Amino acid sequence: MPDFPFPLMIFAAGFGTRMRHLTADRPKPLVPVAGRALIDHALDLARAAGVRRIVVNTHYRADQMTAYLQGSGVLISPEPGTILETGGGLKAALPLLGPGPVAVLNSDAIWTGKNPLLELAQAWNTARMETLLLLLSADQARGPGVKGDFSLDDQGRIARGLGGEDQVYLGASIIDPARLATIPDPVFSLNRPWNDMIAAGTAFGALHQGKWCDVGHPEGIAQAEALLHSARHD
Repeated sequence: MPDFPFPLMIFAAGFGTRMRHLTADRPKPLVPVAGRALIDHALDLARAAGVRRIVVNTHYRADQMTAYLQGSGVLISPEPGTILETGGGLKAALPLLGPGPVAVLNSDAIWTGKNPLLELAQAWNTARMETLLLLLSADQARGPGVKGDFSLDDQGRIARGLGGEDQVYLGASIIDPARLATIPDPVFSLNRPWNDMIAAGTAFGALHQGKWCDVGHPEGIAQAEALLHSARHD
């Protein structure tokens, strides 16, 4: 098994409102895809990559997530009051994650091809990067309403707001969290430090060697299951 050099934060605190009735009685990470909860698909990637420390944040129906993960070795970062969003959630979890760069992974996607966490670890360069985002061309990404988030230059740096944003952010990245400590607000998106890193020229992207499907909507479940079925029969 590979020896993954970073702790991992899996985001699992969201309300899952885009999933409509499917999250009326459960948190989105417990919605099944191909017979297994979304969080288990994310944990499979982590364990296959050799991640040694995994932290999951909880908010909506947190008791279900905590009970589901009991005995798994996963650490819980609870958000019992206001949901903290991605940046605030990661900042709050840093005492559990430890010092240095951190890998992050959304729990609402299905992957095929190379392990995304290993792809990130292999492309990471501490001397040049404050963050590294895993990307896929918008015409290859699957899921309802998927569209590009960033452009990628020939040096691997990401940009946005310039036109030509044809790369989808896949919800997997590595980030040096030092800038998070300078943000006084408890609630904020990772877009806030990303914007500063883009301006500093220290935000990079790497292309996923495989396929990916967003499972943020009910319609994405069938697409994700079709993707997994196709991968098993290739």
